[in-house]
Amino acid sequence: MINKIPILLKNFFLSASLCGVFLWLLPVLSHADAPVLSVAEGFGVKVKNAEIALQGDSYLLSADIDYRLSVRAKEALQNGVPLYWDIHIKTLQHRDYFLDSTLANAVIRYRIQYHALLNMYRVRDEGSRELYNFSTLSAALDLMSTIRNYQVLDKSAYVPGKRYAVGIKVTLDRDALPLPLRPVAYANSQWYLSSDWTLWPLTK
Repeated sequence: MINKIPILLKNFFLSASLCGVFLWLLPVLSHADAPVLSVAEGFGVKVKNAEIALQGDSYLLSADIDYRLSVRAKEALQNGVPLYWDIHIKTLQHRDYFLDSTLANAVIRYRIQYHALLNMYRVRDEGSRELYNFSTLSAALDLMSTIRNYQVLDKSAYVPGKRYAVGIKVTLDRDALPLPLRPVAYANSQWYLSSDWTLWPLTK
C-alpha cells in the first residue's frame, strides 16, 4: 500500500493539472461558436441606421435590422418550425460613479413561420397579436426589420446635463424551439443568430 502512495499522488496531481487546463479552456470553448464567427460566415443579425428624434413630448426611435438566416434556420422554417425573435430596447442614463440607470426596458417579439399548404410565411406581432402574410421569406423579414417612431423616453424625463443612450439587441429565442431541436441549436454555430447590444446617444 505504501508503494502505491506516490502513484496515487501522481495520478491526483495529473488529474488536477488536466482539470486546470480544462477550466482554462472553458472560456475559449464557450466562445468557439460565438456570433462573431456567424457574421463572418454570412449569417447573423445586425442593427443599423438608428435615429432618435424628439417629436412633441416624446423621444422616438427609428431603426433598421438586417436578418441573415443560416442554412439550418431556413431549413427549420421550411419544415414548419416557428422562430421567435425578441427585439430588446433599453433607455439608459449614464452615471459616473455607479452603473448606468435603466429608465425603460421593452421587448418587441415576433413569430415567423412557414405554412406549406398555403405556401406562405406568416409573421405575428406577439404584443399586438397582429398577423401578416407574405409570399417570400425576404418580405416577411422586411416587416421584422423595421422599427419606426417607437417611444423610448418622455421629454419630461430628460434632465439637461445628463447623458442618455438607447440600446438595441435582437435575439433568437432558442428556448422556444421544439424540444428535440434545442440541444442542436445550442451546439451548432448556425443557430447563433443573435446580435450584440448596440448603443446610440440620445441628445436633446
